[in-house]
Amino acid sequence: MADGNIEEVVRKINKEKGVKGFIIINAEGIPIKDSFEETEPKMLTIHYSALMTSLVAKAKSAIRDLDATNELTFLRLRSKKHEILIAPDKDYILIVIQEPICE
Repeated sequence: MADGNIEEVVRKINKEKGVKGFIIINAEGIPIKDSFEETEPKMLTIHYSALMTSLVAKAKSAIRDLDATNELTFLRLRSKKHEILIAPDKDYILIVIQEPICE
């Protein structure tokens, strides 16, 4: 993902209603960009990065175990407080945290 593409994606994400923040992490799970402002610097970002990297690895493995020709392209988690959207790519993982959409 080129820097120009990252900036464009970031602008689009931040315009969406209900978005609380985003994190872009590299393949090793290291955060490279985020939109969270915290009192404890980067603790929330580091926590999400570690947990979601592990979750993505397990989800990819499960998809491959079910069908060796298939691959994980998107993962969505929803709780009472948040909705977490995860878009894994070859070199990066995009994580978006947003308010759950009431249906």
